[in-house]
Amino acid sequence: MSHDWNAAWRQRVLPTLGDETWDLIVIGGGISGAGILREAARRGWRCLLLEQRDFAWGTSSRSSKMVHGGLRYIAKGQWRLTRDSVHERQRLLDEAPGLVEPMSFMMPHYRGGFPGPRVMGGLLTVYDALAGRRDHRFHNAQQLRYLAPGVREDGLLGGTCFVDALTDDARLVMRVLSEARADGATGINGLRVQQLVRDEGRVCGVQVEDCEGGGSMQLRCRVLAVATGAWAERLRPSDVPRQLRPLRGSHVLLPGWRLPVAQAFTFLHDSDRRPVFVFPWEGATVVGTTDLDHHEDLDQSASISAEELDYLLAACTQQFPQAQVSAADVLSTWSGVRPVVGSAAGERQGKPSNETREHVLWHEPGCVTLAGGKLTTFRPQAIEVLKACALMLERPFEDDGAPVFVAVPDLLIPGLSGSQWRRLAGRHGRDLPRLARLIEALGHDTVGATDTLWAELAFACDTEMILHLDDLLLRRTRLGLLLARGGEDFMPAIRHLCQSRLGWDDERWHQEEQRYRALWQRHHGLPGGSLLNQ
Repeated sequence: MSHDWNAAWRQRVLPTLGDETWDLIVIGGGISGAGILREAARRGWRCLLLEQRDFAWGTSSRSSKMVHGGLRYIAKGQWRLTRDSVHERQRLLDEAPGLVEPMSFMMPHYRGGFPGPRVMGGLLTVYDALAGRRDHRFHNAQQLRYLAPGVREDGLLGGTCFVDALTDDARLVMRVLSEARADGATGINGLRVQQLVRDEGRVCGVQVEDCEGGGSMQLRCRVLAVATGAWAERLRPSDVPRQLRPLRGSHVLLPGWRLPVAQAFTFLHDSDRRPVFVFPWEGATVVGTTDLDHHEDLDQSASISAEELDYLLAACTQQFPQAQVSAADVLSTWSGVRPVVGSAAGERQGKPSNETREHVLWHEPGCVTLAGGKLTTFRPQAIEVLKACALMLERPFEDDGAPVFVAVPDLLIPGLSGSQWRRLAGRHGRDLPRLARLIEALGHDTVGATDTLWAELAFACDTEMILHLDDLLLRRTRLGLLLARGGEDFMPAIRHLCQSRLGWDDERWHQEEQRYRALWQRHHGLPGGSLLNQ
């Protein structure tokens, strides 16, 4: 594996991609594609992943950050999905501490409200049984006031506490890709698949366009896996019925001091009885999520609407009335599009929140497409895809249950606290020694009040295939979400550290800053773009 996975490496490798017939080409650089690549590479397959934008650009950097079993899926009778989810949640907690961390969730109960403590306790008993552990308890109103100052008190009966997990979704993708590359896989961003190549009715390759340098090429493969999320139908034959229902989920991020919560709160929104969350993440507080049909162009980043903003602010007021949170308090926003498999086009569609989160596989000779699915269950989804691919290759394939992540080197990094080390080990895994050398050279200062080290920015520039400034600030790190105005005040210091590492001249840096500001204002500020100028 080349240590310097960057634009210079990309330029060297691009002309060679057509020199061989790959065992497997994976289209899509989100968590689903990364998981498929990782499991194939571990088995010695010659495999290549192609991503048209940036790794985790779509849903996999804009999720609700939860690694969870899906408590509400039990109520819908989706036992297998819940069982797989709780098992994978535990696996990720065990294998990737610091990246996937347990989080206590509290559901307050009010007189006359549903679900009450008894119903909720029953659901959680089943949930815990599927997980093989007891992880819930009820707190009375007095205890809850102590645990959650500022919670709405009118009619409060108490609250039920249970445990799930949170992650940095974009870093999860990068760590899975790192494991795949260590086992010999190749992953490249900025390559768009224009069409599939077929020979006598069987998919045998792809025609790709270099979105950065221009030009196109044809790549050959023995089997193709499509894991493009909401875009999964793009490459399917035009006469096949459309089944995907893109649903938008939007979130707002508040400064941690503005709405301080020590654990996640889940409750039903007064307006539509949908579950919403308020939870601590990266030192800030997330409020989400909405669940609406997304009718906009999928090739544009999704953005929060004025109605969604009002809905999420109303949720804050409903549950934490004393805080008086308003739009002026919002640090940033993000919206993701979930690739939910709905009813076929033309049929009546019900409420978005009633759609199943189960995934499906679509087969054609030489090609397997994954549609739908969840972040938490990326590994079993990848196994399912690869079993179907192996049949086409006439290769044996079993789920041997091997870890997704190798053990992190036991490395002392002077000057870091235990929690800082855990965080960095979780996010960077086997690359920790290289990061440690940068920390030694650059120090262990953090960027503003965030947990992100300046050394992490340098590491990303050197080794994490950054093609544009938003790759660095919105996905390799989350500084664009966590810092006021997208990090505007820190831009000179970021430039000083990163410009030469990225090999950008002054004109290119200026272009990237302008591009980033416009993108941030449109897709991560308030509707109407008012946050950047505050």
